[in-house]
Amino acid sequence: MIRILALAVAALATALPAHAQKKYGPGVSDAEIRIGQTMPYSGPASAYGVIGKSQKAFFDMVNEQGGINGRKINFISLDDGYNPARTVEQTRRLVEQENVLLLFQSLGTPTNSAIHKYVNARKVPHVLIATGASKWADPKNYPWTMGFNPSYQVEARIYAQHILKTAPNAKIAVLYQNDDFGKDYVVGLKSGLGAKASMIVREVSYEVSDPTVDSQVVDLRGSGADVLLTFATPKFAAQAIRKVGDLGWKPTHYLTVVSASVGAVLQPAGLDKATGLITALYLVDPTDPEASKLAGMKAWGEWMQKYNKGADPNDQFHVNAYAAAWLLTEILKACGDDLTRENVMKQAASLKDVQIPVVIPGIRVNTTASDFATFGEMQLGRFDGKRWVPFGELLSGR
Repeated sequence: MIRILALAVAALATALPAHAQKKYGPGVSDAEIRIGQTMPYSGPASAYGVIGKSQKAFFDMVNEQGGINGRKINFISLDDGYNPARTVEQTRRLVEQENVLLLFQSLGTPTNSAIHKYVNARKVPHVLIATGASKWADPKNYPWTMGFNPSYQVEARIYAQHILKTAPNAKIAVLYQNDDFGKDYVVGLKSGLGAKASMIVREVSYEVSDPTVDSQVVDLRGSGADVLLTFATPKFAAQAIRKVGDLGWKPTHYLTVVSASVGAVLQPAGLDKATGLITALYLVDPTDPEASKLAGMKAWGEWMQKYNKGADPNDQFHVNAYAAAWLLTEILKACGDDLTRENVMKQAASLKDVQIPVVIPGIRVNTTASDFATFGEMQLGRFDGKRWVPFGELLSGR
């Protein structure tokens, strides 16, 4: 009789649905989910530090509302100073000492490149990282790494499309950061121009250790170019915009979206000098007076007032931070009680037509096990001295 009862219990356990069985990876318990991140709170890219601070504020809101399926987020964000060697050190600490389930939104192309092989060898989810290098969408060779930002090559090809349509005889000058970040943009621009890549008359790079890019801008002006593309991080983008204005140079000026923040870049550069800039947008601009009519931006504004007090509401980096944290929350919710590293990647690679509330309506996230690229479409916007004004249709750079 006892044996029959035992067999019945075993059969019942086997018949229970999989979602009723809790499966936990490192950093997970009934009470918490440990998430790690490296962020440049200091150094040449410190303008991005507000992203990490905002994401902490987002997870504070999630925790106050009950967490993810009852589990609180323990968010550990460490400063790497935008120094790849420091990124390696801090990432090893997060994985080997802090025992995090996953790495989220670690920022920077050169910094993430330094840990790319390590995290994949350790099979640690390295997800929604804050960089748009094309190599983050390579599930065949790096199945544990997924980017968040639109691919830099996708963005650059969109600029190329616009130049070919509006100025087919232009002379193009390019300022780029001399690392994987800047070089990826140059590759995308040339592939987008195709047979007309000879329109590029001058390319000049800078190092993140350079004090300014003033001499580079002077050099580019001397090329006689009437179109300028600035593929730079915020500090150097602001310097370039200011110097172009000081020189009285009037090229059609395209600016990478990662440096398109009104509060963090355009205001320091001088709004008058930034007027006329063109960028490719995927996030709703918080300075747009129409933005508050969108339900997602209304919720963003309420979150800013309650959880991110003192933060600049004109700084688009806070929108960026909110978007990525919102998407990670959705991925973790989808994991249910199977919070293993394998299931995190499975859910991250199964996103279907996801409309993030603060992303431009119509631009949706789609991922599959064979395609980790999150965004394929963007919309051009022109800065009118106060805000980015979107124009034209959504463009695909895939």
